[in-house]
Amino acid sequence: MTLPNATVGEEYKAVIVIPHDVAQVTHVGGSEECGLTITPLEEGCYGISGIPSKDGEFNIHIEYRYDGWLEGRPLLERNVSIFINPDPRSLWKNIPTDPNIEYYQTDQECDYVKVMAKDGKPQKDIVVASQRGRSHAHEGKPRDDHYKAIYIDQSGWYVMAVADGAGSAEYSRKGSTIACDTAVDHCESFFEDPTNVANLEEYITAYAGTEGSSQQDEQEYRKLLGDEIYKIVGNAALKAHRAIAEEAVQKDVDIKKYSTTLLLAVCKQFDFGWFVGSFWVGDGAMAIYDKERHYVRLLGTPDGGEYAGQTRFLTMPEIFQDGASFYSRLRFSIEKDFTALMLMTDGVSDPMFETDANLQRIEKWDALWNNLTQSVELTDDNEQSKDQLLAWLDFWSKGNHDDRTIAILY
Repeated sequence: MTLPNATVGEEYKAVIVIPHDVAQVTHVGGSEECGLTITPLEEGCYGISGIPSKDGEFNIHIEYRYDGWLEGRPLLERNVSIFINPDPRSLWKNIPTDPNIEYYQTDQECDYVKVMAKDGKPQKDIVVASQRGRSHAHEGKPRDDHYKAIYIDQSGWYVMAVADGAGSAEYSRKGSTIACDTAVDHCESFFEDPTNVANLEEYITAYAGTEGSSQQDEQEYRKLLGDEIYKIVGNAALKAHRAIAEEAVQKDVDIKKYSTTLLLAVCKQFDFGWFVGSFWVGDGAMAIYDKERHYVRLLGTPDGGEYAGQTRFLTMPEIFQDGASFYSRLRFSIEKDFTALMLMTDGVSDPMFETDANLQRIEKWDALWNNLTQSVELTDDNEQSKDQLLAWLDFWSKGNHDDRTIAILY
């Protein structure tokens, strides 16, 4: 008789069935050592259940006798083995990254961007966190993800970026850092210029006013606004690509060693709603989510490479060679309001959504939000949420051990 294997920390249930020709079972025990409980069920059956506390091989000891057993004769004995696997989480090492390596960055990082209330009305804040993945920690390798998020008080614009450096690329951690920093710095410079802001917001207001107008007017203003957004997020991405290329030249290595994705979003609240513009290359996820309206809008499309499991990177020259293809990576829309604007690398999106098709399913976003808010208190001006979010990123998901980064405007 054999029992199915168990795992430390996971609920376990099995049944031991005693042969019908056994007249009496006088003892069943031995499970207490590993944290399980044995319970008599119907005649000849015993349930073994609980949450194992130790790993290893254990014996369930059974004493029994048959019909016509002579009194005083020793009882028959039998051991049933149960093998308990260790908790997979306990097998992962957490080796700190060598601080002396080139392009060193910390194994984890988190930030909170607090925006003060205006006219007594609370404003949305940003919380962001990045955690080195278990696969990297196990080998003492550095975190390859990066992020940057800011609020520009003088113009009221938010800018957020996350990037996932390719694990196979030697210097991808520097690529992701350059991508986020360069892209956000470009946007910050743009939104700090009153003339730039005035022109952009004039286009946004005009476009918002086309609701109910003719299709021709709407398309005309959309084209004008699209060209303006190109100057912001499109040029931000192009500058980031060039900055990485310059770093590669200085290092005298192939730019592929700096391969990274980039998700970038800019937004601001107006009287008529929120304007959101974005740029997306690579995998991960970026979306506007509204819990009350049961609504989600993706701010781009995750794109894979030629083969399954691959993705496209900001460092690929072809990303910028096809103007129409590049322009399609830019999105903008006007939203009435939203619960959260979220940007995340695939270390978060893969375990939460499993497939790219699921990114379109509001039920998956609801599940993500419910999961998040059970551990992270996403309330106004709660600066502790950055530490809560960082802790949340340590969630367990079998087979998903990549770096994890998520930025939330809420």
